[in-house]
Amino acid sequence: MDLQALELLRGLKYRYFRTLDLKQWDDFAATLDPEIEARYGTHAMGKELTLDGRDAVVGFMRENMGPGIVTTHVANHPEITVDGDTATGSWLFEDTVLATDFGVLIRGAGYYTDRYRRGADGIWRIHATSYVRIYESSQSLADTPSHTLLSNMWAADPS
Repeated sequence: MDLQALELLRGLKYRYFRTLDLKQWDDFAATLDPEIEARYGTHAMGKELTLDGRDAVVGFMRENMGPGIVTTHVANHPEITVDGDTATGSWLFEDTVLATDFGVLIRGAGYYTDRYRRGADGIWRIHATSYVRIYESSQSLADTPSHTLLSNMWAADPS
């Protein structure tokens, strides 16, 4: 069992989510294989997103996850199998999306299925990623009159 590879792959997935949530697009790109195949299934967007290649994935995220979209992702229960310079992984995830421009709160959970590839430079990257939703819910913040967003690191400073 390659314990070092397992730790590197866990760190890779955690970094993927952290850099996505913090909108650190260059660091997010570094988690992805140049030839990544990404399949994101979401009812909120109305259809499965099919994105091929690092530039397509990062470009979509950069364009659609601007300051009015606040996300958090939590990943647990990794099941990772390493086979030389390739690996597979399954992850339970929970996500929260606060779409401030639309006044909507989306919550959900599901399972990611990933394939990883170690490059010639020795660095592991996500080569394919997709997920199946267990649930996804949407709530209008107008239906919650007491809702107040107290902090948003991307909101313009009112002063």
